[in-house]
Amino acid sequence: MMRESIAASRRWVIKIGSALITADGTGLDRDRLRDWVDQIADLIAAGNEMVIVSSGAVAEGMKRMGWMQRPGSLHELQAAAAIGQMGLVQAWESCFQRRGLHTAQVLLTHDDLADRKRYLNARSTLRALVGFGIVPVINENDAVANDELRLGDNDTLAALVANLIEADLLVLLTDQQGLYDADPRSHPSASLVSHAKAGDSVLDDMAGGGGLLGQGGMQTKVRAARLAARSGAATLIANGRSDGVLRRLKLGEEIGSLLTPSQAPDVARKRWLAGQLQIKGRLVLDAGAVRVLRELGRSLLAVGVKEIQGDFRRGEMVVCTDEDGRECARGLVNYSAVEARQIQGRPSSEIEQILGYVDDDELIHRDNLVIV
Repeated sequence: MMRESIAASRRWVIKIGSALITADGTGLDRDRLRDWVDQIADLIAAGNEMVIVSSGAVAEGMKRMGWMQRPGSLHELQAAAAIGQMGLVQAWESCFQRRGLHTAQVLLTHDDLADRKRYLNARSTLRALVGFGIVPVINENDAVANDELRLGDNDTLAALVANLIEADLLVLLTDQQGLYDADPRSHPSASLVSHAKAGDSVLDDMAGGGGLLGQGGMQTKVRAARLAARSGAATLIANGRSDGVLRRLKLGEEIGSLLTPSQAPDVARKRWLAGQLQIKGRLVLDAGAVRVLRELGRSLLAVGVKEIQGDFRRGEMVVCTDEDGRECARGLVNYSAVEARQIQGRPSSEIEQILGYVDDDELIHRDNLVIV
């Protein structure tokens, strides 16, 4: 996708960060929110389908409770998120009602997207909502999901939602103009990256500085772009405070940073596999096994495994690395960690002799494996 192609894109996921949606941490910026809603409503009237991933629940909860400082304990953060979520959803709904549209609250955790059945249920629900002309407003279920609240990363959630609904475009609205080739605060001559491939490793260096740009800022956005690219979605990182930013993006204006996929979309199951965050173990592979996976696209056999790490069950997600610790693949394993340790390094013909039975000849079948 290039800039001129955005006009033809239909299904967008728009993520709005806390720095934008809150008025300097004092609660929701309702004036700005109304402006985004007007732009989104215009795009919907033009035939677009829109899904919103919205931050801001904790900040709104703090305002409602009269707290001046962000809570330090997990249970207080979760309480603030639960309180603030009410105001967040009310604000979105009231703004969209002005334009004759309705919203639907959808709270997700990464567990919802890690479980195959729940993943498919979430996908069906979201597709039904956009089909009805409803605007889903998605947030992490921070009130109950400890791991997700510690991550605090709606960029990743937005990318997983883009995969989930097969979006054409992921828009990450932030308080920066986009991704720069260096930190513009310390390098006045830094240039905005107008277009790059999401998988280009040079982006890691550009996003790796300290402060807002490097820690949980541009780093997570580059990572999100790579996740979204697995379903063929392009990612646009732009300043949400720019006048008419969404309308201008739709017109193909050269604002923000456009990160595009470098490969054809994976099949749906492999998109799901690529987005898994709940890793239960690690398999260290020899050089031959790594080559077979990457170059020949075959299944992983036990004979190519040198080390088993973690405690996993059959059907759970594991990461495959080379002997230097670099991830090369991930997939759903056919044997538990206890069984895998018994058969590692041994040919498939010996599995029955070792275990007394054979569930599968492969440790990970190629249909349940994705190369990274």
